[in-house]
This record gives sequence, C-alpha cells and structure tokens, in this order.
Amino acid sequence: MKHPRIAAAVVAALALPAMAACTDNSAAGSGGDDRTIHVTSTDDGCELSTDNAPSGNLVYQVQNDGSQVTEFYLYGKDGLRIVGEVENVGPGLSRNLVLNVPAGHYVPACKPGMKGRGIRSHFTVTDSGGKGAVSGATRQQVAQANAQYRSYVADQAERLLAGTKAFVAAYEAGDDAKARALYAPARVHWERIEPVAESFGDLDPRMDLREADLEQGQTWTGWHRLEKDLWPPRSGYRPLTDAQRTTYADRLLADTKTLNRRIATLSFSVDQIGNGAKSLLDEVANGKVTGEEEIWSHTDLYDFQANVDGARVAFEGLRPVLHEKDPALETKIRQRFAELQRLLDRQRQGSGFVSYDQLSTAQVKQLSDAVNALSEPLSRLTAAVTV
Repeated sequence: MKHPRIAAAVVAALALPAMAACTDNSAAGSGGDDRTIHVTSTDDGCELSTDNAPSGNLVYQVQNDGSQVTEFYLYGKDGLRIVGEVENVGPGLSRNLVLNVPAGHYVPACKPGMKGRGIRSHFTVTDSGGKGAVSGATRQQVAQANAQYRSYVADQAERLLAGTKAFVAAYEAGDDAKARALYAPARVHWERIEPVAESFGDLDPRMDLREADLEQGQTWTGWHRLEKDLWPPRSGYRPLTDAQRTTYADRLLADTKTLNRRIATLSFSVDQIGNGAKSLLDEVANGKVTGEEEIWSHTDLYDFQANVDGARVAFEGLRPVLHEKDPALETKIRQRFAELQRLLDRQRQGSGFVSYDQLSTAQVKQLSDAVNALSEPLSRLTAAVTV
C-alpha cells in the first residue's frame, strides 16, 4: 500500500500514459532548460519555476526548503490520477522526478509533512511533437519490452482476481484457516504490479489501506481490514459479524474486478517500465522492510519477494536497451538483484517464507542494506533508457 506519508511513485491510469518514480539522475532532462522544472517546497508553499513545459521527457527538480519531510506529486487534470511523485524529501535535500509527460493539463502538489491533499496549483504541457522515446537500433527492443510488460501486468491482474475469489469464498464461509493460508499468496499478484494498481486513486485506498494510515472520518476497507479480522490482536478487538464479513469481502472482490477491467485498457512505455521498477523497490524500503505492511499477519516477506519480482521483470524487459546504452549500469543492477535474492532465499520455508517477526535485527538490516544497494543503480534506469 502506498503510505500517505511514505509513498512510492505510481503510473497514471487509463488515458494518461505516464509512469514515474523518483530518481537522482537528471540526464533525461538534458533536452534544455524548458524541460527542467525547479520545484521549491516549504512548510506552507510549493513554487514551480514555470507553469508550463513542452511534452516529452521532463525533470522536476524538487528542493525542500521547509522544516518537514515533503513529497511532490504530479496529478492528472482531475487531481486524482497520479502521474508521478517524489517521496521522502528531507529538509534541505533535493530529489529529481524523471518522466515522460504527454500534452495536457496537470495538477502539481507539494505535501509538507507528507499528508493531506497538499499545496496545489496548475501545470500545462504543450504538444512539442517530442515523445521522449528511443530510436534507431533499439526501437524494436523497446517495442518488445513494452508488449512483454503489458502482458505481464495483465496476467498478474488475472491471477489476483482468481486468488481474491478463492480467498473471499473461504473468508465468507468462515473457514479462517483456509482464508489465512490464501491471504499472502493472493496478495503476491497485487504486490508484483503495485505501482500500476496504485495509480487508480479511487481503488487503492479502498483495497490496500493500512489502519495506521486512516484519516479522520475515513472508512477502512480492503485487504488489511480482513487481515486484522483473521489475525486479531490478543485483546480489545471485536470480531466482524457475518454480515460485516460479507460486506467487506464483497467490496474487495468487486474492486478487484474493477481493477482487472481497467488494467486491460492500459499500455506502457519505456519510461513507465523503468520507473515502475524503481517504485517497487521504494515499496520494499518504505513498508516491507519495516514490517509495517502486514502488521497483523507478518507475511511481509511474501510482499517483499513480490515487489522484487515485479521490479526484476521490468528490468529484464529493458535489459537489451540498457545494455546498448549503459552496459556497466546493466551489469550492476543485475548483480544487485542477485545479491538481494540470495538473502531472501535464506528466509524461505516450504513454498513460502518465515513469519517476518521471526527475523533478527541483523537480518532485517541485511535486507535493508541490500534493498538500498539495488535502489541506487535502479534509480538511474529510466534516465538511461530514455535519453
């Protein structure tokens, strides 16, 4: 789940074909100053150096001059669909957001304290004729990567729907043991395509919101609502009634069907795939490593592996392109994936993983260090394959 205060970059939904993630490499914005937008975030302000730019590859350079950790979002015209974001920008620090933006109207927003709707304004992208796509000998490789990733996302969405149906049936029937066994395997398919799923701003909060992230007056529904009912606290918890179980489970299944239909309409581009890979590593660092995601079931390692799986699939699709453009970076990312996977494999138990609360502090630190080691080169992937 994209934590309202610790968020990862996500793709735009439906007709907004852009996915973005934070990266510290601004090479994609080398097309000129009109493609670099300076964003200054303060405790009570969000100032952009311009309110318009030409379509194609853009770099938002986000500087935090406030006293709180901040985020920067770029929303679609409706202010709901997330085109991209930079997360966890500490006071005095800066981060870059590299993305390919088509012509249209957008809503930029800074979020001091990483909460609420943020300080919003308006931004216009004019049609420059530039698509920011690679050309020449790599064009065929890019087309193949895009098609492969689209097929992968569609397949995972179908598997998520099938897994959710089985989970909901067991849960509504009161077969808690079976529902607990099905919970993590079903969520694996969500976690593998999490940036895509999160791009639907109306569905994600209903399906994957954690209790700790609830805002005042917000109704808690989705996977984690049912998780708590299946792995309840030892005291102070009132189990859901049969009627409530049916209501929440039916809602989750209906939302999963809607997600599946929407994903079927999407297509992807090279920058979307690269940014999606980085976004999945951000999800690991911001929720899975900390143990905050599956706080009741402690099935975080399933999610951890799924995020890594999704990031690896995205990277593998782009490897031929990256090998042509930056073979050293391609080698480093491949090696870092292997190192992280070796650590994960040590925690396997049967067809799954050990409970996350069984890991020692040293083991958690090892995993965290490996994620950070991979995240740095992966943050340069999008810029490398789009310039």
